[in-house]
Amino acid sequence: MTLLLQLLAGFVVFATFWATIPRFEWWFRVADFPRNQLIFLGLVALIGLLWLGAFDSRWQIGLISLLIIALAMQAYMVLPYTFLWKKQVQTAKPKSRDYQVKLLVANVLTTNPNKQALIDLIHTHQPDIVLTLETDQVWQDALSPIEADYPFNVKVPLDNLYGMHLYSKLELINPQVKYLVVDDIPSIHTQVRLAMGKVVWLYCLHPMPPSPTEADKSVTRDAELLMVGKHINANDLTVIVAGDLNDVAWSHTTRMFQRISGLLDPRIGRKFINTFHASYPFLRWALDHVFHSNQFTLVSMARMPNIGSDHFPVLTTLQYEPEVMDEQPEPLPSIADHQEAKETIKEGIKEGGKLSEAQTDSANDASKLLKGALESSSGQAKTPCKHLLTTDSAFCG
Repeated sequence: MTLLLQLLAGFVVFATFWATIPRFEWWFRVADFPRNQLIFLGLVALIGLLWLGAFDSRWQIGLISLLIIALAMQAYMVLPYTFLWKKQVQTAKPKSRDYQVKLLVANVLTTNPNKQALIDLIHTHQPDIVLTLETDQVWQDALSPIEADYPFNVKVPLDNLYGMHLYSKLELINPQVKYLVVDDIPSIHTQVRLAMGKVVWLYCLHPMPPSPTEADKSVTRDAELLMVGKHINANDLTVIVAGDLNDVAWSHTTRMFQRISGLLDPRIGRKFINTFHASYPFLRWALDHVFHSNQFTLVSMARMPNIGSDHFPVLTTLQYEPEVMDEQPEPLPSIADHQEAKETIKEGIKEGGKLSEAQTDSANDASKLLKGALESSSGQAKTPCKHLLTTDSAFCG
């Protein structure tokens, strides 16, 4: 038992310090995510070792000391997202509903067959704006019944897990779909007119995560966030940023994004809103976010029931209340933040170009293979389906 607890303590210490290494590769950045889980495991190891009296040698005392340091480091990162911290965003005061905007963010999971669950959720809570992520043409067709209530919309159906749809009861002004870093990863940038007439900006984002199956490095994700942050800062906008950022709230990049953009996080001083993974309670962290400028206060923010996706939806109601701006100051960037952001954006654009080129080459190769298969099938010889990129009977003789 002692050896097992020592190994657990060593793992927590290693993972904690591993996360401090300033590298973009996914195998470094993955350690940013499970901080709550590491705290739990570290406390189990610490209590167990102390209970067993496993501190009768220098190396054992050293291990326990390192474990305590690691736990302090982890707690420092996550404590702001508890009631023990000062609220970054004030609770809204009673005001007309016309000053509020209710926003639902839902990563639906493209393969999720339960479309009705999301439709029912929308009908129940009646958000002003619905942002869906991972939505393809099938999802677009399934959500068409809500369009009667949401006359303003932006539709970007994609089959690559990065489709995005925006439905709004409030007027959308000059909405644009932009591909900031990678050619097939969209974002939606639009102005929204609140019911009381104020026009605010809304940025909807879903960058690629650092993972072995998607992007080897986090730099394209980081660059997209920081590009948006710099644009917000340079133009002094009243703004809301929402989406699945594929990053946790406490990461170095997300916190730097807040400083660069000057945006606030309504979860600070309140609670965790862990949205992924919906199916594994112990392995959950906050990937879906809403940030906003300091003209807004918080009416409510809550995780919604599971809709069959690997993400829980998040429903947030903000209130336009500019009179409290002085009471909730913007985070301020340092000179080092600006320099790091500049370098990250430069590196991210470079890496995004490589990913875009690789995707284009892959698409071209697929097109050539498919063309060859079609030409072959038009002759006397038949090509077995297993050699094609599709098993559609239209391509099989």
